[in-house]
Amino acid sequence: MTTEHSEQKIKNLLRIVAQQNASDLHLVVGRYPTVRIDGKLIPLSQESLLTVDEAKSLSDAIMSEDNKKELMEKGQVDFSYNFDDKARFRVNVFYQKGNVSLAMRLITSRIRNLEELNLPSMLYEFTRYSQGLLLVTGPVGHGKSTTSAALLDYLNHNENKHIITIEDPIEYLYEQDRCIINQREVGRDTHSFSEGVRAVFREDANVVLIGELRDLDTISTAMTAAETGHLIIATLHTNSAAQTIDRIVDVFPAHQQNQVRSQLASVLLGVVSQRLIPKVGGGRVPALEILIKNSAVENLIRENKSYQIDSVIETSLKDGMVSLDKSLASLVQRGIITADDAFVYAGNREYFQMLISKK
Repeated sequence: MTTEHSEQKIKNLLRIVAQQNASDLHLVVGRYPTVRIDGKLIPLSQESLLTVDEAKSLSDAIMSEDNKKELMEKGQVDFSYNFDDKARFRVNVFYQKGNVSLAMRLITSRIRNLEELNLPSMLYEFTRYSQGLLLVTGPVGHGKSTTSAALLDYLNHNENKHIITIEDPIEYLYEQDRCIINQREVGRDTHSFSEGVRAVFREDANVVLIGELRDLDTISTAMTAAETGHLIIATLHTNSAAQTIDRIVDVFPAHQQNQVRSQLASVLLGVVSQRLIPKVGGGRVPALEILIKNSAVENLIRENKSYQIDSVIETSLKDGMVSLDKSLASLVQRGIITADDAFVYAGNREYFQMLISKK
């Protein structure tokens, strides 16, 4: 396959992704090119099965020489790919069974606001803080980056702030309005998340987006930044507010954990945990658990009683908090999602069943 042919083929496939409103494209040797639509994998059987040579040629067509070198050295590489200035993709190229595979995630060019994402406008309240830590959590592919981008874009159009993002790779591109926005990519603009976060103390930042809290150094520096006059918005791959608290604390050695609980209790603003659920008739809709730090939550974190946080969320609806099960039940009762789809994501399935049985 010639370089020109490879470039044309990958562009044709990416055009299909955009036209069919797919979220991902997978290229695996011995399989048809496959797209993910509304969470489901759909093979493009009108295409040919991918050969070893084609997979390598397609990956070479979108990789820089530095990307190719990192792939050879590490066995995988992450980068972003600009498709004819019409769409951007987050790309992971990796080896499996000695062959090259590609996973490409579509990043929409326009940043949607909370209303367009079917998210509550009260989430904008978190952007009003001058300092503190907001955590946006959930499984991979369930909209954490999109929600975070909506909050930053709101700040961009409504406040005069200096925003720094630290991402791997850069996803959404912001068109600067009232804010100065500097976007730093790990591996290109900074060596690591932790070094990038550490540098914000010298960069006169007001707001910092951290693409992922991956390790102890990044988490520790992020919490210090949240204490010292920075609003930190960060993502974590956790499934609930309580699990998020435990994950952060457990990263640290046992002898530091009491101090970390006290620090986290002080700086935390809230946790937004989300899932994207298939909608009746097509598309996906978010279901949310929202924790807003209050004195009760702060005390539970300090006292190592995160297991009681679920109870606080259940009884604090008037304060804007909501449990994932109640969010799911509301979507079912409004006919937006099916009970079967919601049941897959329910935290307490007996309680969820009781909620949807109520009239």
